[in-house]
Order: sequence, then structure tokens, then C-alpha cells
Amino acid sequence: MQIKTVGVILRPSTPKLKDIFYNIKAIFETHGIDVLIESISGAMIDVMGQDFELLCQKCDILVTIGGDGTLISAVRRSYKYQLPVLGVHAGKLGFLADISPNEIKNFVKLLKQGDFRIDNRAVLEVTIKTPVSTDTLFAFNDIVLTRPSISKMIHVETLVDNKAFNTYYGDGVIVSTPTGSTAYNLSAGGPVLFPLTDVFAITPICPHSLSQRPVVLPGHFSIDMKTPEKSALLIVDGQDMYNFGAGDTISIKLAKYPAKLIHKKEFNYFEVLKEKLNWGD
Repeated sequence: MQIKTVGVILRPSTPKLKDIFYNIKAIFETHGIDVLIESISGAMIDVMGQDFELLCQKCDILVTIGGDGTLISAVRRSYKYQLPVLGVHAGKLGFLADISPNEIKNFVKLLKQGDFRIDNRAVLEVTIKTPVSTDTLFAFNDIVLTRPSISKMIHVETLVDNKAFNTYYGDGVIVSTPTGSTAYNLSAGGPVLFPLTDVFAITPICPHSLSQRPVVLPGHFSIDMKTPEKSALLIVDGQDMYNFGAGDTISIKLAKYPAKLIHKKEFNYFEVLKEKLNWGD
């Protein structure tokens, strides 16, 4: 792919990223690549920016500067444009944003030469059905159906491919992509999934019954969930929140198209796991 224009998104409320942005901008421009910045990010560092939707229409790739949360948000918001996303790591963990600011100079040379790789990551397509509306949204990491109050548990009735599967009783349920398997899913005792597989995991959160365990399902399955007795909260990628009424239904499946992440050719997922999770220490 030819990269002529990149769009930059900065981690919110972090004006100290201004110097990193200008450095990265200069590096791209040295290679004849135009750099645009998203309007909210630009306002944070006193630079004129572009509306996010317009930015996506003008750019060949997106570059996030921050942590994994910044990248996840950009992937979800830009999903319909199918833009590859490059994460520059200026955060704490760095599972997904694996290029450091010190590496960007050499990596831009590789981008110009086509010496990089694009990983296709599964995305969840979530349809929320209420008596008055039907809305569709996308999740890159996970969706969480959880209790609206800390003092109450919820029932979550679950069907797989329109067949009764399970009723979860506890704090809620996580449906995770392979990419999101090392996030909330892992903290709740769910499995680590290889990120390039077309599967997803259903993991109960603090279930009332000890017999409830995580389940990994093939990507061609669909899931329907409802809470017949009480309302709940639907949380998308830990960032967006929706009220979910008693009797409303959510349908979950893998989206038709994957998200695209740009990595170095030598990027090794297992080495990242060992480094970030301290495996083997």
C-alpha cells in the first residue's frame, strides 16, 4: 500500500505529548508523507485539527500516540473506514501499541519500503434490540454485560446459534475477542487467545455457582443475551457505556471485516506476553 497521508490521534488529557507529535510529524514529512491531526487532539496541543470522520476519509493510515486505550478507541471509531492503525507506545502496558517514540524514525523508513506487516484482528458486532429501536455497534476488545448496582447480582440468559446455552447469575458476563483476551477477560479468569484466530470467549464475572466456567466458541457462532428480570449496563471496550433494559436483547457475532493493526515484521505475540505478563520469571 502507498502511504501518502497519515492521521494522528493523541491520548486525551496529555498535552505533554506535543513534543512527541512534532517529532513524529517531522519524520513522516521527511519521507514525503503528509500529517493531519484529529481536532480534539489538536486542540489539546494548540494545533488546528480535522474532524475525526473527515480525518479518516483523507488518510491512508491512522497513528495513535499513547497507550493501548488510545489505539482501541481509534480502531473502534474508524472501523467502518477499514484503515490500518499504527500504535506508538507512550503509555504503561503496550500490548498493542508496540512502536516506541525512539523507534519511529527507523520504522517510517520501513513503512515507505513496504517492509511491515498488517495483522487482521477479529471485531465484535453487537446489535442492541429494544421495543423501540435496533442499534449496531462494534467492539475491538470486549463487551461486558454487568449489574447497574454493586449491591445486586443479575441473571443473563444466553443462547448460542438460537439454542439455549446457559443462564449466568453473578456480577455479569464478558464476551471477548482474541485481542481483548488479555484485558478484563484475563483478570476474570478467562483464557488467553491467540490474537489472529477467529474465535471469542464467554467469561462469567464472579459467578454465583462455582460450576460456571469460561467457554471459547468458534467465530461463526452467534450469541444472544438478555436480562429478563432487571436492567443492566453494557460496556464496550471499557470506554462506552449503554443502559440495557429488562427484556432487551443483544446479539453478538464476529464482524464481517477485521480490524487492521500495523506491526514490525518481527513482532512476536508470545514475546510480548512474556514481557508484559512476566511469564517465566
